[in-house]
Amino acid sequence: MKNVHPPHDVHIIGAGLAGSEAAWQLAQRGVRVRLSEMRGGGDMTPAHQTDGLAELVCSNSFRSDDDTKNAVGLLHHEMRALDSLVMRAGEVAQVPAGSAMAVDRDVFSAEVTRALEEHPNVTIVRERVDSLPQAGLTIVATGPLTAQSLAQSIVGATGEERLAFFDAIAPIVHRDSIDMSKCWIQSRWNKRTEASNEDGDYINCPMTKEQYLAFHAGLIEGEKTEFKEWEKDTPYFDGCMPIEVMAARGVETLRYGPMKGVGLDNPYDTNEEFPQGRWPYAVVQLRQDNKLGTLWNMVGFQTKLKYGAQVELFRSIPGLENAEFARLGGLHRNTFLNSPQVLDRQLRLKAAPHVRFAGQVTGCEGYVESAAIGLVAGMMAAAELADRDWRPLPRSTALGALLSHITGDAEADTFQPMNVNFGLFPPLHEVKKKQRKEAYTSRAKADLQTWLDETREAVPA
Repeated sequence: MKNVHPPHDVHIIGAGLAGSEAAWQLAQRGVRVRLSEMRGGGDMTPAHQTDGLAELVCSNSFRSDDDTKNAVGLLHHEMRALDSLVMRAGEVAQVPAGSAMAVDRDVFSAEVTRALEEHPNVTIVRERVDSLPQAGLTIVATGPLTAQSLAQSIVGATGEERLAFFDAIAPIVHRDSIDMSKCWIQSRWNKRTEASNEDGDYINCPMTKEQYLAFHAGLIEGEKTEFKEWEKDTPYFDGCMPIEVMAARGVETLRYGPMKGVGLDNPYDTNEEFPQGRWPYAVVQLRQDNKLGTLWNMVGFQTKLKYGAQVELFRSIPGLENAEFARLGGLHRNTFLNSPQVLDRQLRLKAAPHVRFAGQVTGCEGYVESAAIGLVAGMMAAAELADRDWRPLPRSTALGALLSHITGDAEADTFQPMNVNFGLFPPLHEVKKKQRKEAYTSRAKADLQTWLDETREAVPA
């Protein structure tokens, strides 16, 4: 007997961060949603490990939560103002990470899943959708790992060859396997959150110059995942650059990137001049990955090294000689649209306006950005169903700036995935450079509040 599902107003394909956020925004506005997710129905992606909604497959960090000087922190603020489910769940699942917002990935996914399963306007269906629906309001939020059959359907509808890049996953280490007689806990420049432990939020593994040079050579020489012929020209996104690719750019690259030792006082290397400890030549940092504090991920250590090579090389890091890995690094291919060409300003497919796209498949990069585009797509679809004109978000806001970049402000010929950043905002040349970040965030908050007051979007109908 066939399963019979209740009628719906909007069909969302994909229950990652963007799809889950879009479903929540619609449901909260009284819209009936069918949320299709292939995981749990017999299918899986190369990167996911569970069938939980909004599973985090790379880092567990939503990056900076500073809404006064940081663009992604400002995006957090704006999403909270719009009752974001991702931000709600993130606060429930939050773990210490200095001024950043990091979460226990299992708690986070469980909280998103629970909220949507319990919502009377959401029906979650475990099914694979192989082609774009021919009619009915639809939001495609299948992410950078869109299944091949649906990807081909999208290519057929857009008339554009899909673009791709690689996204690498960082390893996770069991906390009790770290030798703390060689490492110490400290946040860079001693910056940390109130929720952090007494000393800081990061475990620091110091390296001497000799150790660093040997490690660098190991990255270059280590056995790596082989590319298929069709993958060889696929570019990496800088935000998730594999560590061995960074190492290949020059022997000092890592020391000015994820392995920089500045602002960290090594208590095992002190003298009269530096009684608190000198800065290490290089350092490997680990950040708490779950609420229990039993799992820590290697910050910035996304990698495509083969598993055996990872274990051998990473156990050469001081303090990780006996490291036990809950997860080793990995690599998957991401897919995204040339959105400035194929989408309109409301994220609708120009060739099929009943279909919207949301999340990383649109060419935004990052967990928070993906969820933010899902949030906006949900609000846009709700407005369309209510026969209300959509009033665009101010481009001076983080949401408006990111959306504008994706839907037309970026150069289509050179379009690549983008994190939110102040370079996407209308410039404030009259403000002194040192004061611009605060000026950007202050203007954005004021403009968003005006938009909320005038559109009444703060309280869903």
